[in-house]
Amino acid sequence: MPGLLELCSFLESKHVPRGLVTRNVDTSVKCFHDNHFTLTPFWPALSRDFKPYKPNPGALLHICQQWRILPQQAIMIGDSARDDVVAGNRAGMDTILLDTTGAYADQSSLQGEMNPTHIVSSLAQICELLQHEYSCQGSPNITGPVTVTATESSS
Repeated sequence: MPGLLELCSFLESKHVPRGLVTRNVDTSVKCFHDNHFTLTPFWPALSRDFKPYKPNPGALLHICQQWRILPQQAIMIGDSARDDVVAGNRAGMDTILLDTTGAYADQSSLQGEMNPTHIVSSLAQICELLQHEYSCQGSPNITGPVTVTATESSS
């Protein structure tokens, strides 16, 4: 996905960890990390084996627990208002909806739990958003603001 390595490099430079919640199987996640992703792997990387599924916030709360942070210190980035944004909102996180196709240009469909904190059209826009809207300085010990991401194929 365009901009993924740049975004993840930015987060790594700030010591901000990244988690992954995907509907792919564990072997696909391993293949992605082993063959297509040159940075530190997402951790935790939760596949479809982790239940309950989004939009239940269980996976996001599990990641926060693993990182020993509050959900309010995390951001859910995803491409599905119905699954990713709802899960993030239910967990108490800020949410960023990645809308690469313009499907949500008319934001009237984004009501209630489907209403994200921010909408972007590319991953590249997220770096700028994080720099201007958030204190994005994590810690090597996983304390402070963090980002939870979902890949395009995960929703």
